[in-house]
This record gives sequence, C-alpha cells and structure tokens, in this order.
Amino acid sequence: MRAPQSLMGPSDPALVTQLVAGSPLASKYAAVQDRDSAYEILQRRLQQAPAAPAPGPAPTRQDAPAPRADAPAPRRAEKEDPGLVQTVVKSSAFKSMLRSAGTVIGREITRSIFGTARRSR
Repeated sequence: MRAPQSLMGPSDPALVTQLVAGSPLASKYAAVQDRDSAYEILQRRLQQAPAAPAPGPAPTRQDAPAPRADAPAPRRAEKEDPGLVQTVVKSSAFKSMLRSAGTVIGREITRSIFGTARRSR
C-alpha cells in the first residue's frame, strides 16, 4: 500500500505565491482593481445633472367657451348595477368550477384519442 503524495495540511504561503505568479491567468487577475459600483456611478450622474425646471402652469384652451353661470352642472353617467349573471360569472367559485370542468373534459378527450380508458380494479 502506497502513502499519499500530497499534504493533509495547508500549503506553504511561499508555494501559493509562486504558483499564482507562474499562472497564465496572473496577468489578468492578479492586479486588484477598485471599480465604481452602480450606486457610485448614479450618485455622480445626479450631482452632475442640472436641476430640473419647475413645471409651469397647465396650458388652458382658449377656444373652449366658458360655462355659463345659470347652466346646470353636467351629469355623470350613473353606473349600472351588475346583473345576477355578471355577478355569478365574476365569482371565484364559478371560475373554479369552469377550471375543474375543463380539466375533466380535456382528460376524457385525451383518453378517447389515445385509447387509454380507465382500468377497472
């Protein structure tokens, strides 16, 4: 039986430094770079951007006639109450029932196409 040829402990720091220096990737990854984060870039942009102008008054239409003082106020269209059918169709119980029925119908169609009828036990 042969003994292992590696060490069970940590490598010597001089050996690690030597291996890193001899690596072909050392030229690209050995130098530490302190790049700006996205937050720093955005903060710099905010400081360099000029202050936004305050919004002016909204333009008024000159061609529209002014409402008369004795004219009645325009009425809003009254909302109609939803009927019984609309209330039922929008309910979650109805949607759940339709979803369940669709699943059963789809399963039965698939079984009829592929001939996989239910097995009796």
